[in-house]
Amino acid sequence: MGVLKDTGAIEYSKGLEGVIAALSSISAIDGNEGKLIYRGIPIEMLAKYSSYEETAYLLLYGDLPTREELDEFSSQMRELRILPKKVEDCVKELPPNPHPMDILKVAVAHAGLYDPDQYRCCREGVMRKVIRIIAQIPTIIAYYHRARTGQEIVPPDQNLGHAANFLYMLHGKKPDEEEARIFDIALILHAEHGLNASTFAAMVTASTLSDINSAIVSAIGALKGPLHGGANERVLKMLDEIGSPDKAEEYVLNALKEKRRIMGFGHRVYKTYDPRARILKEYAEYLSDKYNDRKYISIGEKIEEIMIRELGNKGIFPNVDFYSGIVYQFLGIPRDLFTPVFAMARSVGWAAHVCEYTQNNRIFRPRAYYTGPDYVEYVPIENRR
Repeated sequence: MGVLKDTGAIEYSKGLEGVIAALSSISAIDGNEGKLIYRGIPIEMLAKYSSYEETAYLLLYGDLPTREELDEFSSQMRELRILPKKVEDCVKELPPNPHPMDILKVAVAHAGLYDPDQYRCCREGVMRKVIRIIAQIPTIIAYYHRARTGQEIVPPDQNLGHAANFLYMLHGKKPDEEEARIFDIALILHAEHGLNASTFAAMVTASTLSDINSAIVSAIGALKGPLHGGANERVLKMLDEIGSPDKAEEYVLNALKEKRRIMGFGHRVYKTYDPRARILKEYAEYLSDKYNDRKYISIGEKIEEIMIRELGNKGIFPNVDFYSGIVYQFLGIPRDLFTPVFAMARSVGWAAHVCEYTQNNRIFRPRAYYTGPDYVEYVPIENRR
């Protein structure tokens, strides 16, 4: 509904930029200082000491778990990984060519039909639905990739943690502990980031008191958009195009002159180095040395040097996408799965915000300022030219 025009001046925020739409205790970002906290804990500490399961518990329940609570939560995550047979069949029979994010939307919506807790509205029932979605998304992604490439489906391994199990289902072999841990850290770093577009999409849907699967499907749809997810995939494409560090300067300067975006740089919130990018850069360097393949990291570091020299004074620095793609490449994750993996990690942040907001719910209902004509006479169809 538009707001009818009046003679007074109006103020509005395009894209709702800077508008506070909710109160939240889940995470906070200091874009000037380059700080990110989950429930008050700096992301650096979680990346160093925590696991994805523990971080998920923290985001969903508000506190770090005791050993007993974490064991119970992890047990639930492992139990709920298994897809209903009809959902598994659906995933395997979907066409191999669509973007995997479209497959993820379909599968998450389909899985909601077979959720035994779908009509349980108590907190325990809602949390079990949430945990089921978080646990099943990795299975959906891995199953679809195996099916589309003609490989045998690899069922979840109940003895493996969340990150290791995904790599196992994807590749058909257990990852070494070191690489599983690096992937676990990447998931922690992507788990939550305030009221970004996909989180807000989930909250808008949930504010109508729709079901949690619909809210998550809304978030997946928003994340699919190239202005939100998928930048790390395009970073690698850019690095391939550049080819070598000695060609980076010419590429970057030409791109800036032509006002083309350098993927993986700049952020709506951060005006300094994204703290998640610092951590992922370390692991990108480590994996490059481990596999004796420094092509991507060398080009990336050269681009970073040039970009900070040229635009650092304007607050343009590497964001989380710049080095995450290099990490995922070494972990054997196909490029078109980078955004689904983002969704896999962020599903807990989406769910945490949905649960928090709907406890004191009010349906989102912004208004638009009408800029059309004041009066247009209706012309019968036979008189229109």
